[in-house]
This record gives sequence, C-alpha cells and structure tokens, in this order.
Amino acid sequence: MKKIFDAETIKACLAKSRYHSVLEDLQIDLCLIQYEKGELVTAPFQEESLFQIVIQGSLNIYFVRNDGERYSLSAGGADSLLGDMEIFCPQNDNTCTEAAETLLCLAFPIAPNREILLANCEFLQMIGNSLSAKLAAITTMDAAPSSLTERVLSYMQYRCDNGVLKGLEQGAFHLHCSPRQLQRILNQCENAGAVEKIGKGTYKLIMK
Repeated sequence: MKKIFDAETIKACLAKSRYHSVLEDLQIDLCLIQYEKGELVTAPFQEESLFQIVIQGSLNIYFVRNDGERYSLSAGGADSLLGDMEIFCPQNDNTCTEAAETLLCLAFPIAPNREILLANCEFLQMIGNSLSAKLAAITTMDAAPSSLTERVLSYMQYRCDNGVLKGLEQGAFHLHCSPRQLQRILNQCENAGAVEKIGKGTYKLIMK
C-alpha cells in the first residue's frame, strides 16, 4: 500500500470520478492510495476504517465467515465504493476486499468525518445505492464447497493480521475442527510451500 498526498494528482483523479461533486461538497481532505495485485484493501483486522472510491483498477469483494468459508460477493472497477457499510457499522468483521490488479483509490478516514457524512443527503444517497447493490448480491450468493485446507488458507489470508495464524487451539475453534486436524493441514501446507512456521503454534501464509 502506498499513500499519495500530492495535491495536483489528487485533484486530477477527483475530476475523473463520477462522484466528484459530492466529494467536493463534503470539503474533506483526501489522499490517494495505491494497492498492488493481491493486496488486501479492506480486512477485519485493519485498525483504521477508510472510505474509498476506486479511480483505476479492479477489485474483488468477499464475505468471509469466522470458519474461513468464503463467499464471492462482487467485483468492481472505477467508481466502486468501499467503506459504505462502515459508515453505520464501525466494526465490520466479515467483508474483505482484494485488489485484482494495481488499484488506485481516493480515500479519507471515516471516524473523524462521520458526522459530516451523515449530515450530507447526496452522500447518503450515494452510499444507499451502493449498499442496495451489495444487499442484492448477498441474497443470491452461495458458498462453493471448500475443503478444510482451502478454509484454513482463506482464514489465514482474510481473518489473520498479516496472514499470521497464532495458536492452534484458537484457530481450530474458529475453523470448527480439532487442533490435531489443523496441525495436520498446516504441516501439509508447510511441505507444499504455502505456509511457513515462524514460532510455536504460529504460521505465516506465504503470498505468491
């Protein structure tokens, strides 16, 4: 992730967005954030909630349960909105977004600007349309059958900070398996080069 604060670059990108008039009316300080392919744009373990509008590139949005079961929610490109649910639910623990290619977004932090956002009718209409589309996707989505190995890897990528699973007992609880089963899966993944053991009961996902 790379943050860009150059005023002229931000102004040029803002002009490209279909939401430029709404953003200009809010008078909130913006920055640009660039993500590389495969990088998580939003995840449950992130400390700061950002509202982001895609300027360039594409992304995939997943609904990920605590047990690692992953549902493909939607894909998006230019003018897709991220952080709309966090406006009303500051702690969103189930939705993750991944850059499908190099991604550039206009962004600002939600918490210090929440009152301004909730008082702006045009902004609320904008995110209302976005949330309606996501709700429609949720009502029709279904999870593809996945093996325990797939769920373990998904759990590490989308639910563990920096892809690090700490503690077999806790991990097994969330994955609905026994610690012995989880250890066996992690051993297999380590032999396959998918994870690396970095401490007692601690494994890191190797991103490729």
